[in-house]
Amino acid sequence: QVQLVESGGGLVQAGGSLRLSCAASTRTFSTYAMAWFRQAPGSEREFVAAISWSGGSTYYADSVKGRFTISRDNAKNLVYLQMNSLKPEDTAVYYCAAGSVVVKSPREYAYWGQGTQVTVSS
Repeated sequence: QVQLVESGGGLVQAGGSLRLSCAASTRTFSTYAMAWFRQAPGSEREFVAAISWSGGSTYYADSVKGRFTISRDNAKNLVYLQMNSLKPEDTAVYYCAAGSVVVKSPREYAYWGQGTQVTVSS
Protein backbone atom coordinates (compact mmCIF):
# COMPACT_ATOMS: atom_id res chain seq x y z
CA GLN A 1 0.00 0.00 0.00
CA VAL A 2 1.28 3.45 -0.95
CA GLN A 3 -0.01 6.62 0.63
CA LEU A 4 0.51 9.88 -1.25
CA VAL A 5 0.11 13.37 0.18
CA GLU A 6 0.25 16.45 -2.03
CA SER A 7 1.12 19.95 -0.89
CA GLY A 8 2.02 23.33 -2.34
CA GLY A 9 -1.20 24.34 -4.02
CA GLY A 10 -2.70 27.79 -3.65
CA LEU A 11 -3.81 30.98 -5.35
CA VAL A 12 -1.44 32.67 -7.80
CA GLN A 13 -1.74 35.34 -10.45
CA ALA A 14 -1.36 34.52 -14.11
CA GLY A 15 2.30 34.37 -15.04
CA GLY A 16 3.31 33.27 -11.58
CA SER A 17 4.83 30.02 -10.32
CA LEU A 18 4.05 27.27 -7.84
CA ARG A 19 5.84 24.09 -6.85
CA LEU A 20 3.76 21.10 -5.87
CA SER A 21 5.20 18.30 -3.76
CA CYS A 22 4.00 14.76 -3.25
CA ALA A 23 5.27 12.71 -0.33
CA ALA A 24 5.04 8.93 -0.58
CA SER A 25 4.94 6.56 2.37
CA THR A 26 6.53 3.43 0.99
CA ARG A 27 9.95 1.81 1.22
CA THR A 28 9.79 0.95 -2.45
CA PHE A 29 9.18 4.46 -3.78
CA SER A 30 12.06 4.18 -6.22
CA THR A 31 10.33 1.31 -8.02
CA TYR A 32 7.24 3.34 -8.94
CA ALA A 33 6.53 5.52 -11.91
CA MET A 34 5.00 8.76 -10.70
CA ALA A 35 2.64 11.16 -12.37
CA TRP A 36 0.62 14.31 -11.90
CA PHE A 37 -2.94 14.64 -13.13
CA ARG A 38 -5.41 17.48 -12.78
CA GLN A 39 -9.16 17.85 -12.79
CA ALA A 40 -11.11 21.05 -13.30
CA PRO A 41 -14.79 21.34 -12.32
CA GLY A 42 -16.99 19.58 -14.85
CA SER A 43 -14.02 18.04 -16.64
CA GLU A 44 -12.40 14.63 -16.72
CA ARG A 45 -9.13 13.99 -14.97
CA GLU A 46 -6.31 14.75 -17.38
CA PHE A 47 -2.67 13.81 -17.60
CA VAL A 48 -0.14 16.55 -16.80
CA ALA A 49 3.28 14.93 -16.42
CA ALA A 50 4.97 11.64 -15.55
CA ILE A 51 8.42 10.46 -14.57
CA SER A 52 10.05 7.05 -14.64
CA TRP A 53 11.25 5.27 -11.52
CA SER A 54 14.82 6.47 -12.02
CA GLY A 55 13.89 9.98 -13.09
CA GLY A 56 15.62 9.39 -16.39
CA SER A 57 12.50 9.78 -18.51
CA THR A 58 9.84 12.45 -18.29
CA TYR A 59 6.64 13.04 -20.24
CA TYR A 60 4.36 16.06 -20.47
CA ALA A 61 0.99 17.01 -21.80
CA ASP A 62 1.29 19.39 -24.74
CA SER A 63 -0.59 22.05 -22.78
CA VAL A 64 2.14 22.27 -20.12
CA LYS A 65 5.27 21.41 -22.10
CA GLY A 66 7.93 24.08 -21.61
CA ARG A 67 6.18 25.52 -18.55
CA PHE A 68 6.00 22.61 -16.09
CA THR A 69 8.82 20.35 -14.87
CA ILE A 70 8.40 17.06 -13.04
CA SER A 71 11.21 15.71 -10.90
CA ARG A 72 11.75 13.25 -8.07
CA ASP A 73 14.03 12.63 -5.11
CA ASN A 74 14.09 8.92 -4.38
CA ALA A 75 16.16 9.41 -1.23
CA LYS A 76 13.36 11.54 0.25
CA ASN A 77 10.37 9.76 -1.30
CA LEU A 78 9.27 12.96 -2.97
CA VAL A 79 8.04 13.96 -6.41
CA TYR A 80 7.69 17.57 -7.50
CA LEU A 81 5.86 19.57 -10.13
CA GLN A 82 7.38 22.97 -10.80
CA MET A 83 4.80 25.12 -12.56
CA ASN A 84 5.89 28.33 -14.25
CA SER A 85 4.08 30.87 -16.44
CA LEU A 86 0.78 29.74 -14.99
CA LYS A 87 -2.41 30.46 -16.87
CA PRO A 88 -6.03 30.66 -15.67
CA GLU A 89 -6.74 27.44 -17.60
CA ASP A 90 -4.27 25.64 -15.31
CA THR A 91 -6.78 26.05 -12.48
CA ALA A 92 -7.70 22.59 -11.18
CA VAL A 93 -7.22 20.10 -8.39
CA TYR A 94 -3.83 18.48 -8.94
CA TYR A 95 -3.34 14.82 -8.03
CA CYS A 96 -0.21 12.79 -7.53
CA ALA A 97 -0.32 9.15 -8.64
CA ALA A 98 1.95 6.09 -8.43
CA GLY A 99 1.99 3.15 -10.79
CA SER A 100 4.10 0.39 -12.24
CA VAL A 101 4.56 1.92 -15.69
CA VAL A 102 4.85 5.41 -17.12
CA VAL A 103 1.63 5.98 -19.03
CA LYS A 104 -0.80 8.82 -19.60
CA SER A 105 -3.97 6.94 -18.67
CA PRO A 106 -5.16 7.50 -15.11
CA ARG A 107 -6.58 3.95 -15.10
CA GLU A 108 -3.05 2.52 -14.98
CA TYR A 109 -2.14 4.21 -11.70
CA ALA A 110 -3.01 2.23 -8.58
CA TYR A 111 -2.37 4.84 -5.91
CA TRP A 112 -3.60 8.41 -5.63
CA GLY A 113 -3.27 11.34 -3.31
CA GLN A 114 -6.16 13.46 -2.08
CA GLY A 115 -5.32 16.36 -4.37
CA THR A 116 -4.29 19.98 -3.90
CA GLN A 117 -6.12 22.98 -5.33
CA VAL A 118 -4.33 25.31 -7.72
CA THR A 119 -6.13 28.51 -8.67
CA VAL A 120 -4.70 30.94 -11.21
CA SER A 121 -6.32 34.35 -11.35
CA SER A 122 -6.30 36.50 -14.48
